[in-house]
Amino acid sequence: MRRERCTPRPDWQAKCEAVGFTFHSADGGYWDESACYAFTADEIDVLEAATEAVHRCCLEAVDRVVSTRDFERFRIPDFAHAMVAESWKRAEPSLFGRFDFSWDGHGQPKMLEYNADTPTSLLEAAVVQWYWLQDTRPGCDQFNSLHEQLVERWRALALPTAPTLACTMQNDEDADTLQYLLDTALQAGLEPRTIDVESIGWRQDASGSGGSFVDLDGRPIEALFKLYPWEWMLREAFGPCIPGCGTRFIEPPWKMLLSNKAILPVLWELFPDHPNLLAASFDGRGLGGDGWASSHVKKPLYSREGANVSIRSAQGEHHEGGPYGAEGCIYQAYAPLPRFDGRYPVIGSWIVGDRAAGMGIREDSSPITRNSSRFIPHWFE
Repeated sequence: MRRERCTPRPDWQAKCEAVGFTFHSADGGYWDESACYAFTADEIDVLEAATEAVHRCCLEAVDRVVSTRDFERFRIPDFAHAMVAESWKRAEPSLFGRFDFSWDGHGQPKMLEYNADTPTSLLEAAVVQWYWLQDTRPGCDQFNSLHEQLVERWRALALPTAPTLACTMQNDEDADTLQYLLDTALQAGLEPRTIDVESIGWRQDASGSGGSFVDLDGRPIEALFKLYPWEWMLREAFGPCIPGCGTRFIEPPWKMLLSNKAILPVLWELFPDHPNLLAASFDGRGLGGDGWASSHVKKPLYSREGANVSIRSAQGEHHEGGPYGAEGCIYQAYAPLPRFDGRYPVIGSWIVGDRAAGMGIREDSSPITRNSSRFIPHWFE
């Protein structure tokens, strides 16, 4: 694994926009092809194997949480416990997810967290960097079968009806991601519709004890893909209505366990010393190395994009602000991100269904990956 300096394509903005990628210049330049990361084929094999290994561990962890009804540590509201358990017992299928790894190409990748519910940077990983590869390194390869696997996975979901795809449309990143997922669903032979999350309505049934979510035409939403976090949904005014609404959700309710940082200590309890996992706990104990007092990462259960994450290490302390933390936190052993040319890359490795599907790399001048971190393409021979 190495970082290489590159000359950006002269028309890269137009090429990005031609594939529906409109937020390429957000935060002063989100998409960055002035550099790229190069890998060997053997390194790609290691990353692919690590991705599928931690995925299997995560499924076992969900089964343990459901079987022991260990929902309290995840701060999941009481009214949602049965819904989570039933969705797991029914084996409701998942579409995708993204693992974040710290890795420099040596030894084993270490999983930092799992973006299991509303993972972003999908369009960039699946499409934009693929076209960059074709233009700049024809004949080389990329760890990237995301598009083909997403199309195949939509078919495998065997939805009983055409799905409705929803997000907050005012958010350019979410809107572009949703449009891309719409395209993959169409290529799978489905007839999906899109809607702004804020436009979803609720129709009470005649008994007053239940109801259903409806679209702008008043049609019941029987299958809903949502780029809207489960923890936000459950805390909306309509949250207690969700378990009885009859809608099939993508991602299914059991995925809220994996999108919660509480899964990290549970994984370590089940798989201590796993080569791809980091020691983690709810109280900071048992992290190994020089211990909680001098080296650790503190993460709120629901934190996203590095918000409210704190790092304490021998190199100093780093802290990101944000709105999270009141829900509780976990402590994780510190696995420093590698540093190349003063930048810290984190590897986002995608899983579609049960198969590793590709990689996207984001880097920052800070050891905490943030919303403003840049996306850097990759290749291998």
